[in-house]
Amino acid sequence: MRRSGYRSLRPMLMAAAALTLALVLTSTLTACSHMPWSKKAAAAPEAVNELTVEGADGSPLQGYPQYWKRNTLVVDLSGASGSGSLVLKPGASGKWPVRVAFRVAPGSIGLLEVQADQRMLLPVAREGAKPIDLELVPGVYTAGTPQVRVRWEPTR
Repeated sequence: MRRSGYRSLRPMLMAAAALTLALVLTSTLTACSHMPWSKKAAAAPEAVNELTVEGADGSPLQGYPQYWKRNTLVVDLSGASGSGSLVLKPGASGKWPVRVAFRVAPGSIGLLEVQADQRMLLPVAREGAKPIDLELVPGVYTAGTPQVRVRWEPTR
């Protein structure tokens, strides 16, 4: 019987193959969680009625949904185009949100004018595919503001 000073390589090869297989399976299972079909679609924001939306004549207006985006109330004007106006008043709570923003579609309107305790002009970008949110700076309206007038003009 011949004896060799070296151990057999077969058990080490088997262990290396098992380790490689375990690493491949682990990375495959981890990669599956990052595939596009494994992600859930973002839930659409829930519409709220924090503010009443009226026309210049005081008649209620529809078609300008409101959403919460963290602690900012977003009034969606993305469907607005050309010229128009609306009046915002506190809703059933009688209070204004801490922050208000307007969602507009680039190119659909050129200038958004907000008149409350102070006047604020917000130019709207002409380029872009996604709607943008224009947030009012503090001081444009206060807790005692009876209404906020919003007017928009077309792109020139």
